[in-house]
Amino acid sequence: MASLELLGFGSTGWGALLIAAALMTLAVTATALAIGAVLGAIVAAAKLSGNLILVTLGNVYTTVFRGVPELLIIYLIYFGGSSAVTAIGKAMGYEGFLGLPSFIAGALAVGIISGSYQAEVFRGAFLAISKGELEAASAIGMHRGMRLRRIIMPQVFRLAIPGLGNVWQLSLKDSALISVTGLAELMRTSQVAAGSTRQYFLFFIAGGCLYLILTSLSDRVFNGAERRANRSMPASAMGQA
Repeated sequence: MASLELLGFGSTGWGALLIAAALMTLAVTATALAIGAVLGAIVAAAKLSGNLILVTLGNVYTTVFRGVPELLIIYLIYFGGSSAVTAIGKAMGYEGFLGLPSFIAGALAVGIISGSYQAEVFRGAFLAISKGELEAASAIGMHRGMRLRRIIMPQVFRLAIPGLGNVWQLSLKDSALISVTGLAELMRTSQVAAGSTRQYFLFFIAGGCLYLILTSLSDRVFNGAERRANRSMPASAMGQA
């Protein structure tokens, strides 16, 4: 009973801190997914452009950041970013070390990793669009911007949702590695609670259960988004110009 009381939400319990840490995990993962979506869209466009230089750069990006261990990328972004910020500070007359905030470093690192996977998700979704629809849109006089807005983007989004759900789950688990930067996300808080109370089994199980809750809820959200997108797609695919 004493062990379970440690998970309470009063002033003597760790439960509230674990919940706050879970919310921090969601925040850093959502930020990373948004960063990755921007990078992934740019890289996917580069790989689909047909330009040899852009295709090569896109391939290098996806190969490097899918092949290098995630923890190494987090270290490079956190310590390399801190060194860069410190150098900029010295150039502006500030003396001393300037560390890159853990949240920014973690979200950026996981976002860069996420972007390498999202690029392939977006590229695959674009290639799955029927060429006949694009040709029909051109035949009725749709300009490039309208084709992008009315046909390409809605279908890419619909086709990419399952893949994006997988990338979200991957990023959610990668966020545990950000604990090395000192950010009080779920893994870090579980470690601190376990070390402070010597209740390692209790707090690591509690942290694992919270991760399972987050992933289960995420599955429901992405499955719901996929169903909704599939229902609305027939009405929005071609539309009226």
